[in-house]
Parts: sequence; C-alpha cells; structure tokens
Amino acid sequence: MRNFIGKASPKKEIVLLLPMQNNVLILDFGSQYTQLIARRVRELNIYCEIKPYNKLPEDLSSYKAVILSGSPHSVRADDAPHPDLSQIRGKKPLLGVCYGAQYLAHFHGGEVGQSNTREYGRAKLSMVKEGEAFLEGVSEGSQVWMSHSDTIKQLPEGAVCIASTHDVENAGYRIGGEDTYAIQFHPEVYHSTDGKKILENFLVKIAGVAQTWTPDAFVDTTVAELKAKIGEDRVILGLSGGVDSTVAATLLHKAIGKNLYCIFVNNGLLRKNEFTQVLKQYEGMGLNVKGVDASARFLDALAGESDPETKRKAIGNAFIEVFDNESKLVTNAKWLGQGTIYPDVIESVSATGGPSATIKSHHNVGGLPDFMKLQVVEPLRMLFKDEVRRVGASMGLSPELLGRHPFPGPGLAIRILGDITPEKVRILQEVDHIFISGLREWGLYDKVWQAGAMLLPVNSVGVMGDERTYEKCVALRAVESTDGMTADWVNLPYEFLQKVSNDIINKVKGVNRVVYDISSKPPATIEWE
Repeated sequence: MRNFIGKASPKKEIVLLLPMQNNVLILDFGSQYTQLIARRVRELNIYCEIKPYNKLPEDLSSYKAVILSGSPHSVRADDAPHPDLSQIRGKKPLLGVCYGAQYLAHFHGGEVGQSNTREYGRAKLSMVKEGEAFLEGVSEGSQVWMSHSDTIKQLPEGAVCIASTHDVENAGYRIGGEDTYAIQFHPEVYHSTDGKKILENFLVKIAGVAQTWTPDAFVDTTVAELKAKIGEDRVILGLSGGVDSTVAATLLHKAIGKNLYCIFVNNGLLRKNEFTQVLKQYEGMGLNVKGVDASARFLDALAGESDPETKRKAIGNAFIEVFDNESKLVTNAKWLGQGTIYPDVIESVSATGGPSATIKSHHNVGGLPDFMKLQVVEPLRMLFKDEVRRVGASMGLSPELLGRHPFPGPGLAIRILGDITPEKVRILQEVDHIFISGLREWGLYDKVWQAGAMLLPVNSVGVMGDERTYEKCVALRAVESTDGMTADWVNLPYEFLQKVSNDIINKVKGVNRVVYDISSKPPATIEWE
C-alpha cells in the first residue's frame, strides 16, 4: 500500500489508500461510460484508477496496463483531447475504446472521418480474426455496443484489422510490435455480450495483471496501512448507521482499536426513530459510539434555505462544527474518519477532475476549514458500493446491516424540495416510515436497492369525506442499481402502491396526494436534489 496525499486546504491532508502493484490506469476523455470500465475491471478482481486525460500521473511505474476511454468529442475537432502518450504507447499494454481507438488512429498515421452510417446501440461482429489472444473466446455474431458517429477509415501504420461489423470495417485492430489494441465498440456495457471476456483477455493474458483485488486482500492491506499511518493517534468518525460508515469504522477499529471514537449525530433529518435504533444497532459490535443530538443546530442552519446546494453546504458546515466541538473533548484526536466512497467522489468532482460535468456536491467530500485541527482519513474512498458490501461481509458484518438501503448524508433535507421546517420533516418522516415499513412487510425491501419519499413544494386539491383539502403531494421513489452510478426504477406491484398510498393519505396529516417516480438515472438522479 502507498499514500496519495492531496491538499484540501493549506493545512489539511486527505489520505487515499491504494495498492501499489497490479494497477490499471483508465484515462478519462469524458465518456458517460468511463465509470463502467472501472466497474468491469474491478469485477475481474483487478484494481484500477480513473484519471483525467489531462492529468497523467508523473509516476507510471505501478500501472501494468492503460485503457483509453470513450469521449463525447471528435478526434477531428480542433479542441479534441490530445494527451502525450509517449511514456505509455509501446511501453505498456494499451487498449483504446471508441474515442481511444480513433485517437490512436488519427494521431498516429491513420484516418478518421465522419461515418456514412452512424452506428449506435447493438451490432454484431461479422469478422473475428483467428488466433488473436485479445479475442479468444469471441466468435462471429457476438453482440457489441456501438456509440459513435466517426469511424476509422484507414488504420495507423503497422496496424492489423482483427474485428468488423456489418457497418464498421475497422471495429477492432492491433498494432504490430507492441501490445496496443483498439476497439470502436464499448466492452464495458452489459449489451456487449463478450465485453468482459475481451477485457479479461487484454488485462490477464496480454498485460499479465494479477487478479488479486479481493475483499480479504483489501482488508489486510488497508488495515496495515491504517496502522502505519495513524499510529497511536486518535480518530473521530461520524457514523450514520449505513453501510459505508459502518464498514469504514470496522476497518479503523481493526487497525487502531480503542483509539477510534465514533459519533452518531442526530441532525434532525433522519428517518423516524432512527437515532435510537442506530445507537442500539451498534451495541455489541465493540465500537466506542457516542450519540449527539444536534437537531436544533442543523434545523436553525437550514431555516429559510431552499437551494439544494446551499442546503448541502449548510449541513456540511454544521456537521463540521459539531465534530470540531466533539474532537476537542477527545485528547490527542488528530484524524476525522469518513465513509466516503467512489461514486461520491465522482459526482462531486466530475470523473476525478476530468472533462465531465459535476453533478452535485457531497457534504463529506473535500477538505476541512483551517480552524478544524483534524486530517481526513477515508479508507473506502476508491470503492464502489457493492465492493463496500463485499468488504463488510468479509469482516463478518451482518447481512441485515449490509443490506440496508443507502441514505443520503444530508438526510431528508434533500428529499424536502424547498425550505426546511420541523413540520415538513415530521410529515416526510411519517411518509417514509410507512413506505419503508411496507416494503419490508411485502417482502420487497431486499429487491430494491434504494427507496425513499420526496416532499414536493406544491399543494393540490383533494376531497376527504365531504370536505375540500389543499395539502401536500409526496413522490415515492424505488430504484434498482449496483453502485449508484446508474439506476432504473422498480416496477412495484400496483396492489402494494395502492395500499401504501392509502395508508399515507389516511395516516399522515398534511398529505392528500401520492405519486410514483418512474425516472431512470440517467437522465434523472436517484435523489431529487
């Protein structure tokens, strides 16, 4: 293991925990699929990192292979991404995907032009060159996923075509004399039937990358690194009751034992009865946990605020203030532990600072103000959600805890559209309780990745008995996903939705209308704010 230290502010360090050997570097050119490449590589038990194309690491010694992602840009444009690959090309196994394939052709003696027939979606391989290790196990007729309007009309010098589709002659090629391969389709997308096999052929058979990225290996190396880095210092960690913070706490506890001080803050925006339930949940786990009720502080900070980003920042500032106060009560506390995971980082700072768009800020991503004398340690920062669950399982955490739905750090504040008031929080807590309890009662909870209710900033007319009402509308949301990067809405039974809707309207004063959100991510996000 090694440390990557980046400055969050002039006085603060963020510690990232990464393995030293058998890394794969993914250069991000802004494709919506870049994170999927990382997911597929991780599924092969191979560790990888995403870096923006314009921020190449100075030290490439730990990377055994490099993958160039797709891009919304055209290589023919004046502002096309054009990194210097002189330290990679011909020196390390290299795979270009879509834009990456066109980049290797266009800037190395080939020709890329606008395709006469744009190819998007499913296609079939009509030719697969025999004897190619890169395509071993892939046959003609294999389905691939295309997404491009340019095409490679002439291969770069020394290149040999190894795969074609009906409309794309140079769908795949390799460059002689070096381990450089390129494909115009996307192997990372599930619709590419043999995509995972192609990635495995490239990384394992050609690049010789060891498949050692396992939960047990991650635990061993991370605990050793935490011990070496933290020593006898004390760490304060904010628990939320969720998977991420609990797994982070367990890793830190394995490393430093009694020097870990866990704090669970009631920000007044939790689910109904969650503060008491979460504290009870941690009994018997061996963790030193203190409950802090700071509801009034958070609600005061949010008073009158309607903008989603402003609300997130207000919650983040209040969170820091609470932890600053608590840290002063712990002698020799030098670190703040957090359960930040990879999707948090990606959505907060684009694809690790690359050319993609920032989606939203996360309250636990980034540096701390100068007045807070703590450094940040984030042992899960480079893991996807499903990887966090597998790490937790390898440490013996209960399936019930690991199967708990994700819950946003800002809590119900970003599920209440508009300003926050105690009454709105009460309404949404009651609605959420009925919805989540119903999912459990109907045996649907474990079939849903994340579920929750949104309180909309509109009133609608209703009739209850013989009286006219003008009350709130709530939207129910349930999605299926693997890591939160993409998600699809869950087709819940009509009978269930009918029962839950009736219960909410009859039991929650202030609500007279319930709707169900059937938007996928993308284009929508899982949360509404």
